[in-house]
Amino acid sequence: MIIRENVPLAPYTTLGVGGPARFFAEAASEGEVRAALDWAAARGLAAFILGGGSNLVVADEGFAGLVVRVAIKGVTARDGGNEGGNEGGNEGGAAVIVTAGAGEDWDELVAACVGRGLAGFECLSGIPGLVGGTPVQNVGAYGQEVSETVVGVRAYDRAGGRVVELGREECGFGYRASIFNTSARDRYVVLEVSYALVAGGRPALRYADLERYFGGRAGEPSLAEVRAAVREIRARKSMLLVPGDPDCRSAGSFFKNPVVAPEQAARIDGAAGERVPRYEAPGGMVKVPAAWLIERAGFARGEGRGRVAISTKHTLALVNRGGATARELLAFAGEIQERVRERFGVRLEPEPVLLGVARG
Repeated sequence: MIIRENVPLAPYTTLGVGGPARFFAEAASEGEVRAALDWAAARGLAAFILGGGSNLVVADEGFAGLVVRVAIKGVTARDGGNEGGNEGGNEGGAAVIVTAGAGEDWDELVAACVGRGLAGFECLSGIPGLVGGTPVQNVGAYGQEVSETVVGVRAYDRAGGRVVELGREECGFGYRASIFNTSARDRYVVLEVSYALVAGGRPALRYADLERYFGGRAGEPSLAEVRAAVREIRARKSMLLVPGDPDCRSAGSFFKNPVVAPEQAARIDGAAGERVPRYEAPGGMVKVPAAWLIERAGFARGEGRGRVAISTKHTLALVNRGGATARELLAFAGEIQERVRERFGVRLEPEPVLLGVARG
């Protein structure tokens, strides 16, 4: 394993902003992950684990420690027996446990599973990044979340200096959250993830965009048709990485959809003069669309400040128009947050990881 110095990080991100890593290593095995972290610890350096860079904003100053890019490969499948994890109400045949290394491309894994007739994350097609990042953020889209299928995460415990196996309940999944980015942030390095999928299962059609897409057709769409539909819908919103599309130079959705109490949703209705769209959330809470709040706060698609802008196709994506800095991006994001807070009393929380960025 080679430790490189002063490696630019912007090319490792879909947003394309940020400075260099003082040190950089690519770890293709569990042993190399441990060795890299030991190397950093021996020198008193902070270490950051890099995946696909699709949900990352790097500070212009870069990162003064060691960046470890996890590149562990390998995919296996076995009979799941009674082992479960799919909470999506998916009907079909037997469970199949698919285990993938953290360095595997996520969308390629989804494509392979859909091709084998395995249901469980067909609606998560087209999401950029690597397998290792999916349980960290509890990746979700179009009515599915990976927490519905995850049955286990193999991880390196930096506190205990050992490899551990964590079950789904131990991962503490929530909306765009898990222990990996909340209570145990920076403790675990995801090495591989196991998912319980359903052979011959029915596709999930729980999201309005998909219901509209297939509305009026006779018969239920296949898993492959749902995957194709999701990718097409994402492409319309520039949420699919397409070479040459300037709106793709983003970190995807920049803000989380706020989860609020029903009475706060009612106050938003009053401030807006219309009913805010809402979706049920755990604990009697409701989830409201951040894009709706941003638009009602006066921001339009394509609106920008210099070299950064809101996507022309999706209000939640902030785009690097070319040559933007992290400072410019975060200033515009802060302006959006402040105006939404003033109008609706809701603080929008950034969804990407902010590396080297001072937290206000």
